[in-house]
Amino acid sequence: MAGSSFRLPSGGAIDRSSSLSFEFDGKSYRGFQGDTLASALMANGVRLFGRSFKYHRPRGIIALGSAEPNALVEMRGDARREPNIQATMVELYDGLVARSQNRFPSLRWDVMAVNQLASPFLQAGFYYKTFMWPASFWEPVYEKLIRRAAGLGRAAEAPDPDHYEHTHAHPDVLVIGAGATGLSAATKAAETGARVMVLDEHAALGGWLNHEDGEIDGAPYKAWLDRQVSTLETKENVEVLKRTSALGLYDDNMVLALERVSDHLPEPLAGCARQRLWIIRPQKIIVAAGAIERPLTFVNNDKPGVMLASAAQGLARCYGVAPGKRIIIATNNDGGHRTALTLQQAGIDVAAVADARETLSLCAEESQSAGIAVHTATMPQKALGGVEVSGVRLRGLTSEKTLDLDCDVIAMAGGLNPNIQLLSQGGKRPLWQEDIQAFTAEPSDDAISTVGACRGIYNLAACVEDGRLAGEAAARDLGLSSTAAPSVRIEPSAIDIAPVLEAPKPPGTRGKAFVDFQNDVTAGDIRLAVQEGYESVEHLKRYTTLGMATDQGKLANVNGLAVLADARNEALPDVGVTRFRPPYTPTSIGAFAGHHRGKTYQPIRRTAMHSAHEECGATFVEAGQWLRPRYYARPGEDMLTAIKREATAVRASLGVCDVSTLGKIDVFGPDAAEFLNRIYINNWLKLPVGKARYGVMLREDGHLFDDGTTSRLSDDHFFVTCTTANAGRVLAHMEHASQVLFPELDVVFCSATEQWCGVALAGPNSRAALSKLVDGADVSNDALPFMGVTETTIEGVPARLFRISFSGELAYEINVPWGAGNMLWRRIMEVGAEFDITPYGTEALSVLRIEKGHIAGSEIDGRTTAADAGLGRMMAKKAFIGKAMANRPGLTAASRPALVGVKPISTHDRLRGGAHFVAAPKAREQESLGWVSSTADSPAMKGWIGLGFLKGGTARIGERLFATYPLKDEMVEIEICSPIFVDPEGERVRG
Repeated sequence: MAGSSFRLPSGGAIDRSSSLSFEFDGKSYRGFQGDTLASALMANGVRLFGRSFKYHRPRGIIALGSAEPNALVEMRGDARREPNIQATMVELYDGLVARSQNRFPSLRWDVMAVNQLASPFLQAGFYYKTFMWPASFWEPVYEKLIRRAAGLGRAAEAPDPDHYEHTHAHPDVLVIGAGATGLSAATKAAETGARVMVLDEHAALGGWLNHEDGEIDGAPYKAWLDRQVSTLETKENVEVLKRTSALGLYDDNMVLALERVSDHLPEPLAGCARQRLWIIRPQKIIVAAGAIERPLTFVNNDKPGVMLASAAQGLARCYGVAPGKRIIIATNNDGGHRTALTLQQAGIDVAAVADARETLSLCAEESQSAGIAVHTATMPQKALGGVEVSGVRLRGLTSEKTLDLDCDVIAMAGGLNPNIQLLSQGGKRPLWQEDIQAFTAEPSDDAISTVGACRGIYNLAACVEDGRLAGEAAARDLGLSSTAAPSVRIEPSAIDIAPVLEAPKPPGTRGKAFVDFQNDVTAGDIRLAVQEGYESVEHLKRYTTLGMATDQGKLANVNGLAVLADARNEALPDVGVTRFRPPYTPTSIGAFAGHHRGKTYQPIRRTAMHSAHEECGATFVEAGQWLRPRYYARPGEDMLTAIKREATAVRASLGVCDVSTLGKIDVFGPDAAEFLNRIYINNWLKLPVGKARYGVMLREDGHLFDDGTTSRLSDDHFFVTCTTANAGRVLAHMEHASQVLFPELDVVFCSATEQWCGVALAGPNSRAALSKLVDGADVSNDALPFMGVTETTIEGVPARLFRISFSGELAYEINVPWGAGNMLWRRIMEVGAEFDITPYGTEALSVLRIEKGHIAGSEIDGRTTAADAGLGRMMAKKAFIGKAMANRPGLTAASRPALVGVKPISTHDRLRGGAHFVAAPKAREQESLGWVSSTADSPAMKGWIGLGFLKGGTARIGERLFATYPLKDEMVEIEICSPIFVDPEGERVRG
């Protein structure tokens, strides 16, 4: 059959004048504009689309839309290769390339199909039972087998070249689904002036209106549809998003939706996103998601050629494709007969309808009158054929007679499941409706309305009216409509449907009856799970994988619950139902990540002096989100040479460093001092105005959290600085303390990191340079002593001066408003020229602070305490965050590693951060006595030095140990020394 044409001579919403070439599994085919990959392949006689996950059984399409579980293909190639794409949702374009997956060496000849022979051992829970013994097999055997078998497709091996966007919307009314019901609701709401957004996952709006002929409001479906769409698309207060799937419904009416912006193109246009993730927060939501047809459960119901009746009808009506040459329809409701009549009108041979109901309905009588054989009280027992369907065995439900008929398609119409997945995600409980044999969601609330087939209304005219009423009610609730509330509400009406969901399987009948096609879950698996004690619906789902993966119960749920109810001998609604989970359809990781990847993973933040640094030849380094100067190499210099030169210049004369990235927080209020007193370990109540103090914060568990200086600018205004990497966390810590721990304190704070930029002016000549910089301010030692703070102006610009040093030299930090950053830097370079001023970056800054024994992020790594870092004496007797936990025996034990300095015995040896202290060099495996946290090649000490944490701490100063670095097989003999290598008395900083 493959290779023959199944394209109908007329019909469908395709453009037959626009022929497209595409490729599937290396073979070329042709289709038309408007086709999907699935419809184009079906038109070319291709029935085999993939292999099932567990048994590698041949599979064709079951459904036409996003409910399709089988036809998962690998799209595109190279860096754009993407697995597990539903062929039924892929719009055809010229040059499309797709491949089947989960098979080897080919789709038709898959060697893994041998799994079918092992099916008795691969039933429900086989993985729980199989990989338990012997335990020694787990890593060398079982793990490798599981990893090789896991997954269905191949992810791309190169970085994705496409762009993904995130965007937000806040409409008054969000309508999910653009069928007749959704369009009616949107039009009515839009007439009131409400801002309306409409989502539909397809490229063409209209839903089921595209599958049938008929009239609405006296107009043919197409004319009515065109009028509705035109009205909405011309309204400024309406946004219609095609190719957009609502993925999830979350708290507070938040809806996540994915717009496939460019997936219908070979590649995105320049400057255009491939996909766009919408975060939508509407005031009112109208869910008009329609209903999904239900399959029937019988033996071999997964063969290519077995599909939903709605899929067969959609192929003919939407794409002009005959689903087969000879069709048998199996139904338990009138939907199967309507499909039979539609297919027959399209010129397709419908051989018979097997109707599970015992009496003929009016619709069934129409089928008979049209010459279609109708077999009542009959269901398919088994699909016949090899790889594809070649016939069906029908079985009477009362007479038990069987009848074999030739056909190449079995179309299943098992009733409709209202599409309540989103509502279930949003917390709406599914309720069983006996008269329609399906679950609907709990009644609508003030924020969310469910309309049309989504709540069990299957009459088209009633659906349209239900949508209008919902749109009008939403506008009225928003105060946008004065129309009185209607006195009547359309209620779901009973339909003529038989509750038969699983065909009888007489003893001796070979083959599997599938309930979940995607996960290869059979009716037998469900009964086995119940037999083994997994009879709870939640246990059943996890033991058998029923309704997992992308299906999430769209096709499998009700049929699986029916088998469970039969096995438990209970009514179907009594066994319960699992909650559906987002996303509603398979979604690429790229869409969730958006533009947050690579260099754009976080915003790049540049200081106010960035351009001035570039002029000075800076090489930048990423420090969190910031770009900071790492070093300033002169012509012919390598990095280490530049770093040593910069550090030496600070010690000898004058250096300048950009410290704008330090976190800055303004703290205001009459209780500001008391607030700081509770979050820092040291005292703040008596800090004078115009003075700064070094402070340390602990986490609630007693470990070091952050450190920095805080200046008192007035009685009720403090200016806090913290480390660059911790700025956001410190602010959040303060917010938590204020709102949760100390709500009685009158204090407020806000980030000032990007309001003030700053430089550190350091070195013996820093005071002389500063005096030339400021506008007449007295910066003498008496007027501005160590840890003093004052305010002045520079070139008429407000400035704050802090006599603070991180280098151990006479130093000042100067803050000016952010916009004056470049002016400040260039002015400093001018006044410092006579002192041979040298810009220095983060590497030289690190060298200077290690020489002085100042701790930084490498020491405050989440494992150390204040006492470990030599700051234990700062801990006041007052109460503060972390005090109680810091006094735990484990954090106060004398055996804890404490901060020490370290230097190699040989000045030629290098130290590495992360090296461990050990007592002897001879044994590779020995107790670690601590670790090296920071290292530097110090020009002041003429060799490598470091800081680290050592058991016994300062009591071991003078002792010789070894620093081992196994990654490079290095062992260095070292001497333990004071962590303060330069100016231990602190004379320079106070000079």
